[in-house]
Amino acid sequence: MRRIGWLVAALVILGAGPESLASQADTSGPPGRVGRVAYLAGGVSLQVSGDTSWTTATINYPLSTGDRLYVDQGGRAEIEFGGTTLRLSDATDATVTDLTDNLLQVGLATGTARLTVLALDAGDSLEIDTPAGPLVITAPGVYRVAISPDHGTIVAVDHGALTVGGGADAVPVAEGHAVQLSGDDTLEVSDVDLPPETDFDRWAGDRDRGLAASPTAQYVSPETPGYADLDAAGAWEPDETYGPVWYPAAVPVGWAPYRYGRWVWTERWGWTWVESEPWGYAPFHYGRWVHLRRGWGWVPGPVVRRPCYAPALVVFVGVGDAGVQAWFPLGPREPYNPWYHAGDRYRRRVNGPDIDITVVDIERTRYRNRSLGFTAVSAATFRGGVPVARRTVTVRPTVIQRASIIPHPPLMPTVVAMRGRPAPRPPVARYVTTVVRPIPIRRAPPPAQPVRPAQPVVRPVTPGAPLRARRPAPPPDPSIDARQRAIAGHPGRPLEPQQVDRLRRGEPAGPQRDHEVPPDRRPAPKPAAAPAPKPVMKPAPKPPAPPPQRPAPQRPAPRPKKP
Repeated sequence: MRRIGWLVAALVILGAGPESLASQADTSGPPGRVGRVAYLAGGVSLQVSGDTSWTTATINYPLSTGDRLYVDQGGRAEIEFGGTTLRLSDATDATVTDLTDNLLQVGLATGTARLTVLALDAGDSLEIDTPAGPLVITAPGVYRVAISPDHGTIVAVDHGALTVGGGADAVPVAEGHAVQLSGDDTLEVSDVDLPPETDFDRWAGDRDRGLAASPTAQYVSPETPGYADLDAAGAWEPDETYGPVWYPAAVPVGWAPYRYGRWVWTERWGWTWVESEPWGYAPFHYGRWVHLRRGWGWVPGPVVRRPCYAPALVVFVGVGDAGVQAWFPLGPREPYNPWYHAGDRYRRRVNGPDIDITVVDIERTRYRNRSLGFTAVSAATFRGGVPVARRTVTVRPTVIQRASIIPHPPLMPTVVAMRGRPAPRPPVARYVTTVVRPIPIRRAPPPAQPVRPAQPVVRPVTPGAPLRARRPAPPPDPSIDARQRAIAGHPGRPLEPQQVDRLRRGEPAGPQRDHEVPPDRRPAPKPAAAPAPKPVMKPAPKPPAPPPQRPAPQRPAPRPKKP
């Protein structure tokens, strides 16, 4: 217990920051964070939002609202939500019920989960919904939740604090305590012994310590998912121009950013890159790439409190052949222009403080990675959700330089790109239902003697039982078939919020409203100042004319004398 306490203290220090960022939440675009699938072992299945089919989960896949994971017997999984990490043991069914910049709501239908929270700002909300009732996290710490048909729901607070329920009758659970939840019409909260550590807990603790001791944490925000994976995969070097630069090690000849992975389609962002290397998350959704004397290096850029996720920091290129699609990575200080619904505030967040987003002239921008980082594949490879490294197409250098910059690939995603490769259906309910049904909560009196967590009176968990929540879940996304039909009207561009709402009501999606390329926001040049008028030189005033003088009276000439 003392070891865990030291760990949480270190994590809280790393994650400590200014006041809440809730006032900075941006409703003009998608949220600035997603859940990264950071670790997989054994059989793990994914069900994307709006779908009922199950596919094979893959490393580095981004999870957002409505996505669901199931960890099979003997498996494990880890999801990073910035500074919050959720780890799942075997036979666990977990859903990302809702995810925004300041809200994380997770549904846990069955199984065992361990949650590590680095920081919780004022205005942030973190909730775990279970069949017994909602758990509201109120402080950074480490939390364990176990749900089984035999033992019901056990909640342990190793460090931190939470409440069972969120209303006036919410029951607090302090650090170092555990409770058991039972009851149908009344939720009874009973004190039990703190469960002993399991192999799963020890594995999760080792993962936490790796995050806390990561050397990469000095170069990026601790809210950057995947930063600790860079420690063993490369090295940092300072650069006079770009600051800290990370160079990947042991990459194959011809390696370039965004070449060893695949393109998938996600609901809010559209075309999204999933890198194949286990370390390939942070360098492909944050920062920029540059080719220097050591080769390709990742430049994370200025450290911000909460970095903003991007699906792929690339520039798309049309090579003139309808059957080929190309792209290359953005370089330092080159602006990123989202191809999905986003406003100016979101564009400022996703680009960072060192990039001028008023310049949107994509055709005239001189991109430094255009030649060395250029990757081209067939349109079928791009839209098919398959790895691209062994399917690249050679493009002549003259064509690369002449090729047009385009806002996004005008390609329709296949079903595989939208949901993944099929996997056997796991033994769980077809749907997860989240209900807000307030029931009385009562704390049982403390027992005279310590009580073991396993109690025969606990209500068994029925498979498919609804999750009791404090806040309602967002409306479900339309089906993949409905979304595909709507996207066909504007291939390559994800649906806008009003289009999704229309599909939910069973109406046609209607047209899009956003411009494909945001207008150039540079201030118009000021008109040239008119030349100052030359001073008019007035002639000096003439001196006043002297008054006219009367002629002197002439005297009569003297008469001549007579002789």
